[in-house]
Amino acid sequence: MSRAVARWVLAAALGMIGVMHFVSTRGFRVVVPDWATRLTRLDKNEIVLASGAAEVALAVGLVALPREQRRIGWATAAFFVAVFPGNVHQWRTRRSTPGLDTDARRLGRLFLQPLLVAWALWATAAAAPRRRRRP
Repeated sequence: MSRAVARWVLAAALGMIGVMHFVSTRGFRVVVPDWATRLTRLDKNEIVLASGAAEVALAVGLVALPREQRRIGWATAAFFVAVFPGNVHQWRTRRSTPGLDTDARRLGRLFLQPLLVAWALWATAAAAPRRRRRP
């Protein structure tokens, strides 16, 4: 798979999941740890909406801003790292959401997160050395 195709697939996935944050907030609220509301001073619904907006924005950036793809790749990877505690919280509390309704699936989701980070960095060449422009 080429980096461009991987970037578009990642953007499509982020966009769809981001929109789902607005359609089905209840399903995403169970993933938000209580400490996140204290830290951010937002309620769980606001955190879900904010993370959905971030996913949609990252998705748009991945396809609409090719000159910024390295930065957006790093931002996407950082987003995946930032939401990881929610995945751990869901696994520890054994809370089900669509598609993550067993302990094995919730545990498997934890191992998917580093792959998403790597995908974001690879698809955007964010981790590749910068090429120097010649004058």
